Amino acid sequence: MLVCIVAMAAAFVLTYFFKERIFAFLMEPFVKVMPAKSSFIFIGVTEAFITYFKISIVAAILLSSPVILHQIWMFVAPGLYEKEKRYLFPFMFFGSLLFISGALFCYFVVMPTLYGFFVSYAADFIIPMPDLKSYMSLTLKLLVIFGLMFQIPLAAFYLARAGIINGHLLASKRRYAVLGVFIVSAIITPPEIMSQVLLALPLWGLYEVCIIIARIFGKKVESHEEA
Repeated sequence: MLVCIVAMAAAFVLTYFFKERIFAFLMEPFVKVMPAKSSFIFIGVTEAFITYFKISIVAAILLSSPVILHQIWMFVAPGLYEKEKRYLFPFMFFGSLLFISGALFCYFVVMPTLYGFFVSYAADFIIPMPDLKSYMSLTLKLLVIFGLMFQIPLAAFYLARAGIINGHLLASKRRYAVLGVFIVSAIITPPEIMSQVLLALPLWGLYEVCIIIARIFGKKVESHEEA
C-alpha cells in the first residue's frame, strides 16, 4: 500500500504539471465539432480547479498503474500455484491492454460521433456552451465504461477455459444478450438514443467475439454418444 501511494503521489506531481495538456487532449473531441461562437464555461468558483485536480488524479492512477499492478502481483503470487500464476499474469497484461484499447476506441470513434450529434442541434440562436464539470464527468465516464467493456472478451476466454461457458451456450442466449445490452446501455448512458446506440453496438459486437473465443478456446463438450 505504501509503495502504491508513493507511486500515485509522484505520478500526480507529474500529471498536475502537465494538466493543461491533458485537459486539452480530453477536450479535443468536442473542440473539433463545436461552432465558432461556442466556448466552455465554469459556473462555480472552484469548478475549474476541481476539474484540473480530478483529471490529474485520474491520469496519475493510469500512469502509476504498472507499479500498482506489480505490487498486487507480488502480494498474491506467493499464495498461488504455478498453474494459477501462468493465468494471472497474462490476465493483468491483456486486461490493461484491452482497457487502453477500449478507452482509445471511445476517444477516437465514439466521442467525436456522439459530440458531433449533440452539437448538430445548435442554431443561430442556440449556441452550445457546456460547463467544464459536466463535460469532463461525461468524458471520463465514457472512457472508463468503454475500457471496462473491452474486458468482456478476456473474461469470456477464462470462463471458456474453465468450462463455465461455451460457444453453443452463448449463441443460444444471443437474443437475451442483445436485449440486455440495450437495457444496460439505456441505464448507464445519457437519456438520448445516440449515446445508447453507440454503446450498445460495440457491446453486441464484443458478445459475438465472445462466442468465437468460447468456440475456439473452450473445453470440448462431449455428445451423449461419445460419452
